[in-house]
Amino acid sequence: MAVSRQRKGEAFKMIHRKTRWEIAPWSEQDERQAGLIAQALRVPSLVARLLVQRGHNSPEAATRFINGGEEHLHDPYLLLGMDKAVERIRAAGAAGDKIRIYGDYDADGVSSTSLLIYLFRHLGYHFDYYIPHRALEGYGMNRAAIALAAEEGVKLIVTVDTGISAYEEVEYAKELGIEVVVTDHHEAPERIPNAYAVVNPKQQGCGYPFKGLAGVGVAFKLATALLERPPLEWTDIVSLGTIADLMPLVDENRIFVKYGLERIRSDAGVGFRALSEACGIELDVMTSTSVAFGIAPRINAAGRLDHAKRAVELLTTTDYDTAILAASGLDSLNKERQRIVESMVKDAELQWLAKCAAAEDSGKPSPSVIVLAGEGWNVGVIGIVASKLLERNYKPVIILGIDEQTGMCKGSARSIEGYDLHAALTECEQWLDHYGGHQAAAGMSLHRDHLEAFEQKLCELAQAWLTEEDWIPKTAVDIVCKLDDASLETVTQLAQLEPFGMGNLSPRLLFQSVELAEKRTIGKESKHLKLLLGSGRKLLDAIGFSMGPISEGLDPGCSIDIIGELSINEWNGRRKPQLQLQDLHYQAGERRQQFPEREQFIIIYQQLKKLGSAPLDGLIAKLASQHKMPLETIELMLDVFEELAFIERRDGLMNAALSPSKRDLSTSKRYTDAREIAMLQKA
Repeated sequence: MAVSRQRKGEAFKMIHRKTRWEIAPWSEQDERQAGLIAQALRVPSLVARLLVQRGHNSPEAATRFINGGEEHLHDPYLLLGMDKAVERIRAAGAAGDKIRIYGDYDADGVSSTSLLIYLFRHLGYHFDYYIPHRALEGYGMNRAAIALAAEEGVKLIVTVDTGISAYEEVEYAKELGIEVVVTDHHEAPERIPNAYAVVNPKQQGCGYPFKGLAGVGVAFKLATALLERPPLEWTDIVSLGTIADLMPLVDENRIFVKYGLERIRSDAGVGFRALSEACGIELDVMTSTSVAFGIAPRINAAGRLDHAKRAVELLTTTDYDTAILAASGLDSLNKERQRIVESMVKDAELQWLAKCAAAEDSGKPSPSVIVLAGEGWNVGVIGIVASKLLERNYKPVIILGIDEQTGMCKGSARSIEGYDLHAALTECEQWLDHYGGHQAAAGMSLHRDHLEAFEQKLCELAQAWLTEEDWIPKTAVDIVCKLDDASLETVTQLAQLEPFGMGNLSPRLLFQSVELAEKRTIGKESKHLKLLLGSGRKLLDAIGFSMGPISEGLDPGCSIDIIGELSINEWNGRRKPQLQLQDLHYQAGERRQQFPEREQFIIIYQQLKKLGSAPLDGLIAKLASQHKMPLETIELMLDVFEELAFIERRDGLMNAALSPSKRDLSTSKRYTDAREIAMLQKA
């Protein structure tokens, strides 16, 4: 594997990579296309290369990505069912029938509900809205809520961000004389509801060109069709739901968020202004990141700990005093949510440590999947707790809250790459009452009596599906670059790639063999690491949050490999580029050389084949000494040989394959990645 390992007897000092570094492919053709884009758009080389890396590999495609606007939004009537939805809603509005918006309790559902409130208010329709209580009713449409709608004279229900799986509930509504228009964006089951209209880009037979809309994005397309124009004045709400629901910020979502952030910065609505004042978020510098980590958690807090209608009221009120009260309430709820999460994480960690200790006492490895359950655990935040445990342990995690009276457990799961939660839950469906989700996140319910068998099966699947490398977190690297690329002008122009988020992440860059000019620790208890990289006039500041402890392992003047994200640091009126560190690698006394020749690979492999089997301990140091090669070069060769199945490293031994298949070195990704880095260094 690509991660360096320190071995007994090796005298050099090392700081290990925390993650596997996966460098995106780059070719000579990519370089030519980047050159054309840099020339045509007059952007720095790094910006052009990143545009190509993200699929915008011509001047026309790059221009559309950077400048795409309203003219690039798709026709809403390309959505299957949109014509019938518009027809039925307009008929209800003209007849004065009571329409009920039926939403969901997360930020996307709140945003979708709020958008339709603005729409129906603008159109003068007779309407209200309903969002189920997370703890008391659960997700989606339910019969009690439909019966209540019938009692209150509702003739048409329009769902937002929900409904695609509500086949039986829609049938029940029809029995009570209520017609339903479903708008949703979740994966469509084989049997979709027999509603008056179903609008979902993911349903079978829908030819809509962009499948990545959030629930609020689908609601926006409905509003566009009803108004016969895109209501860009409501994109602030659309951007909130799109970012909060982790939708890819490409295609229409990029346009929604771009317009939405501009509106929040320049002409924010009452709700956004009140929330900004209550929690200290600066609206004039709002980014997708501040929406994701500042605005969205407070909107979500309403549905997690109380009722989502509190967030809807904030986003839809026109009275500033009302908005301030609502925003202050959401900010308080979010602080309470943070306190609850912190307490649950501590409880969960203690339970996990106890499981690991019990496994060790019985001579077994710790469980491959973290499955933890507790009475009194708030089911509104179990997903957040699962995410935090995954970050700390890098294992699939399932957190369940147990109902003390019924014994039923409601769980939320988060996974690592390579472990498909939905597939795993399908293998365990004999113990589950309900489940759903996708590869990375899922939810389920089961009785506590089945927890032991459930956990055992999940762990067995992890052992069968995951390789040794899968247990190491991965850092995806966009581009290998030089300190010259990190000029103030270049970093400023990187803003053209914003907004960043899912599907368009902030670029992660690898700087190879850069000199460490200075180092120091900052913050309370020297928690953070501050570096100055380069020499002479070519210097770059770098900050590593919570990386202070590794300072002692760094030698000034040494050469390090470093991954990070570029930004601009403003202090006392000065603007300077700064690299936020993600990971680094340092080896004292490391000797650098050109990428090894094929003949050198052959020599080392012949020696390994002659050995047949040998202890791994000290093997690399021995080969490096015999052939006068750097330790890293030998490590690279072993990685390549293992990937090509020429050798196997297991149980402390290196075993050469007896009759390996003939495979060229260039078919190894480890080989091509390392060769690419060497070529870029040489350039």
